[in-house]
Amino acid sequence: MAYWEWGDPANPRVLVCVHGLSRQGRDFDALAQAMQGEYRVVCPDVVGRGQSDRLADPNGYQIPSYAADMVTLLARLNASTLHWVGTSMGGLIGLVAAALKGSPVQRLVLNDVGPVIEPSALARIGTYLGMPVRWKTLDEAADALWSISQGFGPHTREQWLALTRPQLTPDGDGFVPHYDLQIALPFRAMTPEAAKAGESMMWAMYDSLRCPTLLLRGADSDLLKPETAQAMTQRGAKAELQQFTGVGHAPMLTSPDQIAVVREFLLRA
Repeated sequence: MAYWEWGDPANPRVLVCVHGLSRQGRDFDALAQAMQGEYRVVCPDVVGRGQSDRLADPNGYQIPSYAADMVTLLARLNASTLHWVGTSMGGLIGLVAAALKGSPVQRLVLNDVGPVIEPSALARIGTYLGMPVRWKTLDEAADALWSISQGFGPHTREQWLALTRPQLTPDGDGFVPHYDLQIALPFRAMTPEAAKAGESMMWAMYDSLRCPTLLLRGADSDLLKPETAQAMTQRGAKAELQQFTGVGHAPMLTSPDQIAVVREFLLRA
């Protein structure tokens, strides 16, 4: 598993930032640059994405396996203070890691995700996840990715190109997605019964949390419904809730206002 690192590698204050389902660690470049003065910031490419290895058995592309990988990573970081920011899938991985007995996670930011994942959002993601595509140019790829990513909220063309470049890998005279298309196989194999069981398990983990937790939500999110977000403020960790207008699933933590909210929570005495 590869990871991107910012700040002083000897800093015992570590911030781990984990990306969404088909993304990679470079999504956190802006946040990492803003936090590197206070933290050693570590942004992994979850296995199957970015610079990390692909799995021979795609059935390993599931949250329990990802969480086990992260526990191994956390063990080698030698952190005296460990904070976690997770977007979507990265938030679920963080939830699992934070719920472990004796977890080192001391502050948790869940970015537009909770124990309940709306089926309509999963159906939307399923329309593009793992589909074989190829683009001739960076601009063509950026336009295509923007067409399925408008929930990320407003971005300048420069910002969007910066988010797009790490999402691509060269293929001959063009580009293809920088993830293993087989990550879609376990996703598509999920049954309603398995989803309901997973939801119950995630609520149990959430209810066991004791670390301060910040819940971010895009006000137009189709993945994290308002009712779920409100429930998360009233049970378990009783998360603080911060919503961002003009954003769906999920805030990309690239704008100054979003970074400021995360920064204030993480550095709060």
